[in-house]
Amino acid sequence: MTSDLTAALIPITLNGNPELVPAGCTIEALLRRHHIAPSDVGTALNGDFVPRAQRATLLLQRGDAVTCFQPIVGG
Repeated sequence: MTSDLTAALIPITLNGNPELVPAGCTIEALLRRHHIAPSDVGTALNGDFVPRAQRATLLLQRGDAVTCFQPIVGG
């Protein structure tokens, strides 16, 4: 039997490291959990770039892979 606490957690990976997060967690919430300033990193979900504006509404799903990277600026 699965406890309510365990059922409310889903497995994801963050920068290649396995992690359990609450169901309904967004990328923005994940960054906050890890004390990562959203303005300091770019993000990708399952290899696809995620714009900052979408981080607060994009819900993580079981098995998702989130990658944080240093944005490249300049020209």
